[in-house]
Amino acid sequence: MCLIDTHTHIYDNQFSLDRNETVQRALDAGVKMMLLPNVDASTIAPMLELHEQCPDCTRVMMGLQPEEVKEDYKEVLSTMEKELECGIYVGVGEVGLDFYWDVTYEKPQLDAFETQLDWAKQLHLPLSIHCRNAFDKMVKILEKKQDGNLRGIMHCFTGTEEEAKVYLELGFHLGLGGVTTYKNCGVKDYLPNLPLDRIVLETDAPYLSPVPCRGKRNEPAFLVYTAHRIAEIFQMPLEDLATATTTNVNALFRF
Repeated sequence: MCLIDTHTHIYDNQFSLDRNETVQRALDAGVKMMLLPNVDASTIAPMLELHEQCPDCTRVMMGLQPEEVKEDYKEVLSTMEKELECGIYVGVGEVGLDFYWDVTYEKPQLDAFETQLDWAKQLHLPLSIHCRNAFDKMVKILEKKQDGNLRGIMHCFTGTEEEAKVYLELGFHLGLGGVTTYKNCGVKDYLPNLPLDRIVLETDAPYLSPVPCRGKRNEPAFLVYTAHRIAEIFQMPLEDLATATTTNVNALFRF
């Protein structure tokens, strides 16, 4: 079995004591590839260090996570744009909009998001998009920017069926993680209505651990639990779900 974790932050300090063991547990569980989205300027170095240590089972993305957009965001974006020139990055992420806690930086977030969408189009790279409490603004921007050259993943998708179909119509894949295993997650109720070839898997480690690991630090090895639950929902063998979602990732990122 081969699974791909399309969104994991195992370069985070929460893994400082057992990072190598975390990677090995993932490989042992069948998670053969882990995509590492960047967060802010401070995470670039540790992310690249992990990739250098594990080049065969990790890939890196570059972007400014929306909650980290502050007064200096233009300087940070300038640094990231130069970083993208080195050519090792497989995607632009983690980018997006988040107005859950605070709207102080709404305009900078909107500007940063559009800027990074332009990078993705110019470099022909997929996106890893974070959206929380911002669906209408998100869709408005994506509709404006989509000219057939935008593609990517709606990271940690937990919206309604109608929202899912909007993102699918815009050409994006849906990233499903541990939340899909929760009792109160509505996605599982309509998931069989969605095309399997637009579904990919993720952990968002160290966050959002799946059942039966809720309350623990999440890690890529736990992706198996999410995959198992989604396979049950689609009424298909786990191995077939793994093959399908891995094929989707390979096609999207053009590995």
